Amino acid sequence: MTEKKNMTEKKNPREAKVTFEGLVTEALPNGMFRVRLENDTIILGYISGKIRSSSIRILMGDRVKIEISRYDSSKGRIIYRLPHKDSKRIEDSKDSEDLKDSEDLKDTKDSKD
Repeated sequence: MTEKKNMTEKKNPREAKVTFEGLVTEALPNGMFRVRLENDTIILGYISGKIRSSSIRILMGDRVKIEISRYDSSKGRIIYRLPHKDSKRIEDSKDSEDLKDSEDLKDTKDSKD
């Protein structure tokens, strides 16, 4: 007789992992990075397959989500690169500079008339 394995006995491998946010502090060869977590521990992170296949660049100073195994807390898999908060500010400042420039042009035209 063949026995059927109970599906509830199999555990999801994702349950054994914890997700943190961290800051990339150093880029190492072969897609490896040193990541400083929120609790100031530094671990070794490697790029996940989806990020590698999507050609997403991870650089020093990027904020990332990293998945760490409960069994080996010294290594983790980088699963997501968080968007930069500063990029929106830079765009806003450029827009405000453009507005200032256009206002200055209007002022000079008004003064000439």
